[in-house]
Amino acid sequence: MTDDPIIIAMLALSALAGLSIICFAALRGWRGWLELRHAALAGDRRAGGLEEDRSSVTRIELADLRERVRKLEAIAAGVDL
Repeated sequence: MTDDPIIIAMLALSALAGLSIICFAALRGWRGWLELRHAALAGDRRAGGLEEDRSSVTRIELADLRERVRKLEAIAAGVDL
């Protein structure tokens, strides 16, 4: 009964169909993941385009660092603040 060529052919075609479905699903998931990563990278680039917001934050941080350096220089010179 297992030597019947029709049964062997049907099993082979079923296995091929199942493997094709699994490969298709994996490929679709991979493409979706790549689109997600591209969107994340594009979002980072768009966030980099908001120089006005980032420059204000950078200015505040730079002013804070300058104030700290000024205080450290005053401490090193022995001046009380």
